[in-house]
Amino acid sequence: MFELVKLKGNTYYIESPAKIGVYLSGTEVYLIDSGNDKDAGRKLRKLLEEKCWHLRGIVNTHSNADHIGGNAYLAKQTQCGIYANGIEQAFTRWPILETSFLYGGYPPKDLRHKFLLAAESPAQDFSADGFPQALMPIDLPGHFFHMVGFRTSDDVVFLADCLSSREILDKYHISFIYNVAEYLQTLDKVEAMKADIFVPSHAAVTSDIIPLVQYNREKVMEIGERIYDMCHTPLIFEEILKQVFDAYSLQLDFEQYVLVGSTLRSYLSWLRDAQKINVEFDNNKLYWKCI
Repeated sequence: MFELVKLKGNTYYIESPAKIGVYLSGTEVYLIDSGNDKDAGRKLRKLLEEKCWHLRGIVNTHSNADHIGGNAYLAKQTQCGIYANGIEQAFTRWPILETSFLYGGYPPKDLRHKFLLAAESPAQDFSADGFPQALMPIDLPGHFFHMVGFRTSDDVVFLADCLSSREILDKYHISFIYNVAEYLQTLDKVEAMKADIFVPSHAAVTSDIIPLVQYNREKVMEIGERIYDMCHTPLIFEEILKQVFDAYSLQLDFEQYVLVGSTLRSYLSWLRDAQKINVEFDNNKLYWKCI
């Protein structure tokens, strides 16, 4: 873990729980994401120092804690720039926004930990001075608000979290999605994309991304159909959540309640916008039901 791997030209990645991109310009380095916490930041700093590379900046694909967790430590230690896109910039500067969004209110202490709540870091927009021109942002919304990937000058594309590995999907089935419609559009975009090498954050590096795109799309449609079928009987949200966890033999805890719960609400919004399900209020309860 935290092994530096050369891909092509000046483009590398660091093998970690969420792959970290590295772009080298002389002896200066730009990171694509920074890992999940202060400890990840220390490991990154040590690795770069061993190579005698100077960290110039971190470009974040999105603001989930496992992608920005090393920002604050590295910015303090190296005075590097931090760059994020759109809403992701706000969430990176004030990470409590993400935890509050997931919970739907001020989060209890059970959720205020490093896996959901990163340290604040001084992110700037991509238009700020110092943003690396050799990294071209690619809009990849769906998994999160304004998530992006990056294409390097070596024709390597870092795909952030728009794809999960087969192993992850086979084990957990439900990957986090904020906007299902935009996520499916992003899958179409990636499927049509050309590049020498693709680097998903949570799947193997590959030159052929199409099979993985198709597998992720199939899983989204499977989840959507399962929820739709459940709603032939009017159900409150908590019952839908329970039935999904039971169907996939998953175990509910507080983290999964907010992560999977938020995702299932996004599926329900998608199905309602497509006029496949409707809502009704009865006895002060909101029921979801098929049209």
